[in-house]
Amino acid sequence: MPERTEFDDDEDEYTGTQDGETGEGTRQRWSVPDDAGGQRLDKALASGLPGLSRSRVQALLEKGCVQDGTGRTVTDPSMKVKPGQTFDVFIPEAEPAQPEAQDIPLDVVYEDEDVLVIDKPAGMVVHPAAGNPDGTLVNALLAHCGDSLSGIGGVRRPGIVHRLDKDTSGLMVVAKNDRAHHALTEQFSGRTLSRTYQALVWGVPSPREGRIEGNIGRSSTDRKKMAVVTGGGKHAATRYRVVRSFGTALALVECTLETGRTHQIRVHMAHIGHPIVGDPLYGKGRAGRAGGKHASALPEPDRERFVGFPRQALHAVGLTFRHPATGETVRFQAPLPTDIKDLSDFLESL
Repeated sequence: MPERTEFDDDEDEYTGTQDGETGEGTRQRWSVPDDAGGQRLDKALASGLPGLSRSRVQALLEKGCVQDGTGRTVTDPSMKVKPGQTFDVFIPEAEPAQPEAQDIPLDVVYEDEDVLVIDKPAGMVVHPAAGNPDGTLVNALLAHCGDSLSGIGGVRRPGIVHRLDKDTSGLMVVAKNDRAHHALTEQFSGRTLSRTYQALVWGVPSPREGRIEGNIGRSSTDRKKMAVVTGGGKHAATRYRVVRSFGTALALVECTLETGRTHQIRVHMAHIGHPIVGDPLYGKGRAGRAGGKHASALPEPDRERFVGFPRQALHAVGLTFRHPATGETVRFQAPLPTDIKDLSDFLESL
């Protein structure tokens, strides 16, 4: 959605306003301190104005929302600034998000003015899309956060930093403002935002602790699936360890992502011969049925409980990142949801 800005249509209206709130947004005046002299304009403004990321500043420059002390519109992000120079930055009001806000219950683990950590249930889609126009996490977040969303890229919406598949449950962090979104995205790209998952898999991986590395790309035999590919694809690495084994049939494993590729854990565990229980895409063994040879190790009366599990038994149990406002490392944990825990408890009783 393009950003709405009356400043593009009427420079005089912008120039004549006072510092602070206007009918269309906020104007901020900023003077270059001595230690910022010689910096690029976009970097200096992002450092000097709270709540604005560098990419957001660049977008404002492109739209003509920045003027120097003479009233001249400045659009070049690479312009070198001088100590004492003054700039006026007009920040349009965040536009309403297109998705509808819906009052859908959320399991909120943590919330402040910058971020929100939620425990997403299985069955909830993250983004509205064809086939899932509403009832998504975004719809729920819009209702939950309301006016506390200050706008991501000029639109009043939650900043989704990473996703979970519809039927994967667990922890997600969401940004509530532009600067938090930018900081968390950088951590995600730099692989300093750590995510840990637990999954119930068929069989017991050997060795019990290891690293799976293999490029992930679109499957050549089924375009709906991803696969470990020998040519092309994107680098992917997953660390795993067996938390608990249940005979030879099943194991509870913990996986830590070094990269973030589509279906990464599901693809990697299937690639080493230990697909996730209930996985509709990657969970069929060589015998053409869920669990393959591993399922035969379960007692006949109990086998269907696992073979027929209705979703991939995968849960994001841990999340670690640097708080975008304080820089402090924060850690969150989420217990296994009832459906996966019930399977684990049942195995303990066998």
